[in-house]
Amino acid sequence: MNKPAASSNRATDGVKNQPKRKPRSRSTSTRQTLRKPASLPATGNFKLKLGLIIAEVVGLVITAVSAIITLLGYSANWFSGTSFFGSLLPFAIGILGLILLAAVALIGWWKLRKWLNARASLLIPIISVSFALIVGLFILQDKFTLAYGSFRTLVGGKQEASRVTLAHQVYAAYRRHHSAQLLKLVNRAEAYQPAIEEAAEAFGIDQNLLQGVAAAESSFLPRNSNDGGRGLFQITSVPKTVIAEASKHLEVTKPLLDNPRHNAFVAAATLKYYLAEMNNDLFLGLLAYNIGSANGGLRFIMQQYGAKDFVTIQPYLQVLPRDYPIRVLSYSLAFRLWQKEGKLLPYEEGNNAIRIQRIGIPGLNKPF
Repeated sequence: MNKPAASSNRATDGVKNQPKRKPRSRSTSTRQTLRKPASLPATGNFKLKLGLIIAEVVGLVITAVSAIITLLGYSANWFSGTSFFGSLLPFAIGILGLILLAAVALIGWWKLRKWLNARASLLIPIISVSFALIVGLFILQDKFTLAYGSFRTLVGGKQEASRVTLAHQVYAAYRRHHSAQLLKLVNRAEAYQPAIEEAAEAFGIDQNLLQGVAAAESSFLPRNSNDGGRGLFQITSVPKTVIAEASKHLEVTKPLLDNPRHNAFVAAATLKYYLAEMNNDLFLGLLAYNIGSANGGLRFIMQQYGAKDFVTIQPYLQVLPRDYPIRVLSYSLAFRLWQKEGKLLPYEEGNNAIRIQRIGIPGLNKPF
């Protein structure tokens, strides 16, 4: 009875005592070959995820910023005034409501994001970018232009309010011009366009602004005037540094003021000089260009009366051309419209007023 058991034990022992076979090891080169492809998809996935996150964030930021500008712009119009209960308090409550609305929007997007991520994560950036595209289409509409202008006035305060007031003086001056007369100026200017473009580029001046100066000075009929003005831009006495700069760019010893190209370079150098002197205030720079350096120039006049900007200097310019910057910019606007639209838009027709404001006054404001 015990033998079978012993025999069974020996068999079991024999199996236990057998040497274990070592599994065949793959070569080092084979292991490296198998490991390399595994790292590539990880890198690719990371870049893809990063790109999708960036697209999502950019889309949301564009949407949020545009919404804030629009809402605050319209709010500034609705609640404009100084009455506490009629304007200030409602506007403050509106800001509080905007903050709450932003918080609700963020929570809603977070929940929507989780729901989309569980189904198709690619939909998250697609929807975000779609929001931005829809906002972009709205930005191109005239209603956004009005809201954007109100937002600039709201944030810019007194300085922006003064700029808007002066800008509307320019628009009013453009509206008063006869279109036939403006068209004559545009046609005359064609002969001098290459010289003006070259001078504007050399000194970093808006070419439409330089065209406006020529239109105000000579109506593109170069001549020598009784008060000493010479050529296309009616150059009189200018600082020596201006002549030196113009000569340097023209590569001549001394500019010839009867040469339209030389005249344009001297004018561009002069305008740049006075803009720098007036801290890039466009109205003061144009006014200084017109007054020139005689009797100390505009800087001396401003110091004498304690004026700090174009608005405060105007009352002291009764015998001086205080409307000169307005005339220059109204002509500049005409050239800008001709360049952009191929025609001179009547300001009072249809939605042309908003359209013209969107294009902007050369040197004063830029299209957004």
